[in-house]
Amino acid sequence: MAERRGECSWKRHISEQLKVRDRVQRQAFEEIVLQYNRLLEKSDLQTVLSERYQTDKYDVQRGHEASSGTDGRSDVLQQEMSQMRIKHQEELTELHKKRGELAQNVIELNNQIQQKDKEIQSNEAKMVEYQQQITTLEGDCRELRSCLQDLERANQTLKDEYDALQITFSALEEKLRKTTDDNQELVSRWMAEKAQEANKLNAENEKDTRRRQAKLQKELADAAKEPLPIEPDDDIEVLAEDVGKGAGETSPKRPLSRTPSKRTSQPPPGGLLDSISNIFGRRPTNSFSSSPEHPEAPSGVCAEVRVPSTALHVFEAHDGEVNAVRFSPGSRLLATGGMDRKVKLWEVVAGRCEPKGALTGSNAGITSIEFDSAGSYLLAASNDFASRIWTVEDYRLRHTLTGHSGKVLSARFLLDNARIVSGSYDRTLKLWDLRSKVCMKTVFAGSSCNDIVCTEQCVMSGHFDKKVRFWDIRAESIVQELELFGRVTSLDLNHDRTELLTCSRDDLVKIIDLRTNAVRQTFSAPGFKCGADWTRVTFSPDGSYVAGGSADGALYIWSVVTGKVDRTLDRNHNSAINSVSWSPSGAFVASVEKGSRAILWSDM
Repeated sequence: MAERRGECSWKRHISEQLKVRDRVQRQAFEEIVLQYNRLLEKSDLQTVLSERYQTDKYDVQRGHEASSGTDGRSDVLQQEMSQMRIKHQEELTELHKKRGELAQNVIELNNQIQQKDKEIQSNEAKMVEYQQQITTLEGDCRELRSCLQDLERANQTLKDEYDALQITFSALEEKLRKTTDDNQELVSRWMAEKAQEANKLNAENEKDTRRRQAKLQKELADAAKEPLPIEPDDDIEVLAEDVGKGAGETSPKRPLSRTPSKRTSQPPPGGLLDSISNIFGRRPTNSFSSSPEHPEAPSGVCAEVRVPSTALHVFEAHDGEVNAVRFSPGSRLLATGGMDRKVKLWEVVAGRCEPKGALTGSNAGITSIEFDSAGSYLLAASNDFASRIWTVEDYRLRHTLTGHSGKVLSARFLLDNARIVSGSYDRTLKLWDLRSKVCMKTVFAGSSCNDIVCTEQCVMSGHFDKKVRFWDIRAESIVQELELFGRVTSLDLNHDRTELLTCSRDDLVKIIDLRTNAVRQTFSAPGFKCGADWTRVTFSPDGSYVAGGSADGALYIWSVVTGKVDRTLDRNHNSAINSVSWSPSGAFVASVEKGSRAILWSDM
């Protein structure tokens, strides 16, 4: 209906415009047409008069010829006729002139009419086009109105949902706050109970120690009273307290006694180690590493630590970034691991690292390497979600431990060398039994694990969430947590396992006293900057120095005694140092970088 009404309206408009144009143009031309008709009538009348005058002329001529007596009169008539003829000729000329002007006006007006008709046709075409555009725009407008209504309804729905979610969020936030408060209360109660249990355990340990000491002293006193024959071949030392009680003097060159000497160790002060004394065990004397088939024996504490000052050997270790470096327990071999998926072994000879072999089998870059206590096996973690163990002597791959769902960033042998612990980007720690080649336990840590150190029954892990966690392997539970000010990148224990060295992304290196469970010392330097989440630092073998690499390629040596930088070596690395290792003999320090370079340092 709207379209038909629109079509009738524009037709009616065109009809009215044509009528107006007809009235205007007819009024302008009515006078001209009337004059033109009059001229035509005059022209016809002139033609009739000319014919009549011509007839009269012939009649006059015949009459003149008939009556010669009337010459004078005929001359007068002839003159009158000539004047009338001239007059009529002039009128006729004037009429022809006006007729030509009118004809020219008619032509011009016809041209104007044609031009106006063309303009009317053009305007009509434009009107049709504009009408189509109007129709299209009306349709678009209707569609936009419909879309606007849909959007308004959707917006209202979303607003209602947002209000509902806001109410739910407020309720959950309140619930979270209450849960957090309850959790804090439970943690406080748990810590208090743990402290009580630790105090009880310490008291029991002290009682047991005193009881054993009393029993031992009684046995020694009883044994000293019994006379026994002493053979000349006996080579037994005499205890200091038994010298005065013996039945006679002994030779200063050959002190004698009936019992071998026994050493008793005094337990450390109360703290974390006392509360979990049987978690931090001493190294077993009958471990797997004491087997005679292992060629390299551990060196123990070195006699003297040399603070490095000179780069003895600078060499290209891998094709690409080098992530890990470690000396063997005997300081004879150096192992490096890189992004080229290889672990390379180097023999340290006369201050140089000579290539010895390569351990292959990994499908991704190496992140961490570790020798067992005898130096016969090498453990490496890699980015292909697995850890692998090789024999050092024949470079054979012995075990591949898979089960993590993320990059394995660290793996370590336990002290019995029959189990290992691995920490991964998937926020779990796994305990593996090398005898059965299976995962014994999996512990969810809550954050990506960057490094691990182990004792007999305790694992210490450094995490992305800035925390150091202490795990009891037997109970699969956290014994303690310490929060630092940056993401933890490295952990290392001193030889006595009483101090823990940490490095974090806040560019601080700290020593944590495990007996008091507190930060004992903090090291920093104006130019020192931790370059990655896997930057490793290390203790010297005697625990008197700390070595760490910076993002600018400088190697920093701190003195534990003074707490200050003892030496800075910054002329040989071209990129950030990823890892540092101090040889157990104390003579060498090795460092590797994000480039392909490794450097052997010493004071020679």
